Amino acid sequence: SKHTGANPFVTMPKVRKSGSRNPELIRGLTALSAAQASKKNGKWRFTGKGTARSAKPAAAPAKAQKYYPADDVPFPLNRRFTPKSAKLRASITPGTVLILLSGRHRGKRVVFLQQLPSGLLLVTGPYKVNGVPLRRVNQRYVIATSAKVDVSGVSVPATVTDAFFKRPATKSKNSEGEFFNAEEAAVEISGDRKDLQKGVDTSILKGLDATMKKYLGARFSLTNGQAPHNMKF
Repeated sequence: SKHTGANPFVTMPKVRKSGSRNPELIRGLTALSAAQASKKNGKWRFTGKGTARSAKPAAAPAKAQKYYPADDVPFPLNRRFTPKSAKLRASITPGTVLILLSGRHRGKRVVFLQQLPSGLLLVTGPYKVNGVPLRRVNQRYVIATSAKVDVSGVSVPATVTDAFFKRPATKSKNSEGEFFNAEEAAVEISGDRKDLQKGVDTSILKGLDATMKKYLGARFSLTNGQAPHNMKF
């Protein structure tokens, strides 16, 4: 017999023959695509639940207002924000010496005591060492150092909260004469607050040696050629 060129040992797959509207040309390839077959057999008229799809009526265009208010009318915004206390940085622990970067005491070193419910940090100088009393600071404006002070014996009273630092309300100066003639009253610190400051600082001062007192009393500053991002605090 003559050799036709076809391999007699390889059998070609049989093509499925059926009366389908979408016949199979070769294995895995049909004459119509999935979208064409769906349009041809009418399945596009039905949704997943088997109900006929009905065209939704077009929404009527909003009617323009005839008059507009002369002033802007405020309306409440939809806010889903729930205030939470800021997460404390891992480098800040009770007894850590911090460097203040803002405020009237910027550049001074203070001792961290605890975090208040508002997320602010409660720090103290101590006052006898560098003149910084009990105050609140934001952890964004401090540099945490590797120096630590033993504050295990320090007991912060329960009254020292965010409300403890609230300033008393002052009378507003409505007229121009009141503004220029008013004299600023000197801020008097109560005896209870002085006793509280002394009680907190006394426990800290017991664990400070001469070197640490000198370190806390020194003000932090930079000179020419010093890069803070290359320093290890």
